[in-house]
Amino acid sequence: MKNCLKWGIRVLPLFYMAAIWIQSSLPADHFVALPDSALDHTIKESLHLVEFAILYVLLVLALLTRRRTFTPGWNFACALFAAFYGISDEIHQSFYPYRSASLFDLVKDFVGIAVCFYCIRGALFQGKFLRLAKVLRRVRGLGELSGK
Repeated sequence: MKNCLKWGIRVLPLFYMAAIWIQSSLPADHFVALPDSALDHTIKESLHLVEFAILYVLLVLALLTRRRTFTPGWNFACALFAAFYGISDEIHQSFYPYRSASLFDLVKDFVGIAVCFYCIRGALFQGKFLRLAKVLRRVRGLGELSGK
């Protein structure tokens, strides 16, 4: 069971990246369109704050299940990868007439990643956020128990 959970955590970032790619190819109102267009726009724009932050967290969790030591360098690499994927998503959206790409969207993506980076760095390497650190240690334990 733990082996299945470990591999599920490892492949989750790939599925999430595919979902982002597919979703950004579709019109903004393809799945949900709220009756109040201002509220709809506000909610969908605010999702930029979490969309790539979630990708960063999934990447960290996937690497924590590896037997290797998760270092501050690997943590930064996860954040950088999520940021570059955000850039590629904005470029991807620019090719669709019903989507838009903007620098402001990238800033929102980067802010979300930075907040999660701060929390995870604090939990893993600085002795802060003890509850988060406990959860991250449990995920790390999945990789250590089964060998790889």
